[in-house]
Amino acid sequence: VKAPRSGILAVLLLVCTERSGFGMCHPKPACRYPPSQWCRSLEIAIECRVEKQCMEVNATRSNQAVPGVSVTLYYESLCPDCREFITQQLFPTWTMLQDIMAVTLVPYGNAKELRSANSPFTCQHGESECRGNMIEACILNLTEHSLAFHIIYCMESSADVLSAAQSCLQLYAPSVPWSRVDSCVKGDLGYQLMRANALMTRALNPAHTHVPWITFNGEYTEENEDKAMLSLFQLVCHLYKGVKPPACTGAPVRLDRSFC
Repeated sequence: VKAPRSGILAVLLLVCTERSGFGMCHPKPACRYPPSQWCRSLEIAIECRVEKQCMEVNATRSNQAVPGVSVTLYYESLCPDCREFITQQLFPTWTMLQDIMAVTLVPYGNAKELRSANSPFTCQHGESECRGNMIEACILNLTEHSLAFHIIYCMESSADVLSAAQSCLQLYAPSVPWSRVDSCVKGDLGYQLMRANALMTRALNPAHTHVPWITFNGEYTEENEDKAMLSLFQLVCHLYKGVKPPACTGAPVRLDRSFC
């Protein structure tokens, strides 16, 4: 089996860089095998003195093929336990491991739908929480996911979640005017987003009994929930099936040196 062309080029580039510095690269044959066979087996890689480069390329290729850990949080914007999990576990872990994990936020929790045009939802922590849930749902819809997560973290880590919404939006997504979020909250879009979150929450199997409710790769287990509450970081590292990133293994990260 021949190594993919991109892998061959990557090995050649690594060999050129390490053996020739930043000058012109004129690789000399180090073994009796052509470059296309260098990473075919460990024995060949050792004979050709490219085992290190082949391991690096294979690690990169395996990580690209292995899906990240999917973490979905069902929560409420004013629930104290939800706020603590977002600010103390979820956001810090995602900041460190976002290359191997994907986060989905579903603000709804223990809310219920009502057949009322004026107040279509009722929430566990009152009308303010319903507004907070809808603001966060609208922000998730109107901004790129990474920005939305930063904004929601900013809100949930503030003393007053609702009062912080506008300033958090301005801080992380200044190109999105608050008027768009406000229109979403007051209009049909906000209702439709909350309705979708209600359907997602009701579709949980097993049904949620509390919040925060966390699923990993679409599945809920009490064991994983307990582990996530203790250290979500360690759990995500454990669940990831690819080559562990340096943050998980504790290996030192070599930074590029730069000078002025």
